[in-house]
Amino acid sequence: MAHGKHGKPAARRRSARGRGGGAAAAAGPRARSSEQLWLYGSHTVLAALANPERRPVRLLMTAEAMRALGPRLEALGRGPHAAVASEVVPREPIDALLPEGAVHQGVALEVGPLPTRHLEDVYAAAAARDQAVVVVLDRISDPQNLGAALRSAAVFGALAVIVPERHSPEVTGAVAKAASGGLERVPLVRVANLARALAGLKAAGFWCVGLDPAAETTLAAADLGGRVALVVGAEGAGLRRLTRESCDLLLRVAVAAGTESLNLAAATAVALYEIARQQPDPEPPSAAGE
Repeated sequence: MAHGKHGKPAARRRSARGRGGGAAAAAGPRARSSEQLWLYGSHTVLAALANPERRPVRLLMTAEAMRALGPRLEALGRGPHAAVASEVVPREPIDALLPEGAVHQGVALEVGPLPTRHLEDVYAAAAARDQAVVVVLDRISDPQNLGAALRSAAVFGALAVIVPERHSPEVTGAVAKAASGGLERVPLVRVANLARALAGLKAAGFWCVGLDPAAETTLAAADLGGRVALVVGAEGAGLRRLTRESCDLLLRVAVAAGTESLNLAAATAVALYEIARQQPDPEPPSAAGE
């Protein structure tokens, strides 16, 4: 029988199951609030325009992008952002607004910040669910990994991604691009103390499962039904001691002998797939992300 760090048997885990387009215009920099940012890339921008909680400020598109995305923008124009007109511009002004090398596909959207989310929102979203998953990221520093984790969380229907307030990447256009729309669909919750957040998730009925390459039990061999908080640490460093000790169960991803462990983003995607496999017919993200 599998045991967690505190010697809690997997049987306890099972007993909890079943509970509860505009005229062309110059696109030079303009004064804006420090909270506003530029999103770029077709998937990212379309997801932001479809999100009623996202406040669009300015939409820039090349003529080519307008031709490609026009029908989808027209459909979105009947929604909450009907007043947002696109400005058709050459590629060069868009290049100048974004980080060097940004793959923007000819479209960029200046937006305001999303509403701040809290753990209480996660608890409320999970309250009526027998099956639910949240992702908790410890020691994450790479914006690309954060974006990729958000993308996987959206694909597999996670209620939220939870990160520490300190030593975690800020939300940038690069994070949003890597998330490919996931930032608009899955709440990103920042917490002051990760161990306390895990304690709160346990009180809300979540089983805290940490990924550890040294764990005896593999993901596939564990019972991952019910409410699961998937806790993932950075590549190499892994979970911090207090985070590891706060987990109910430590599991590993089965990899070929002699190979290195997966990075944070890849391990998160693999683990979320296994959880989804054991939780058939996942519900779509709830009010915490709407």
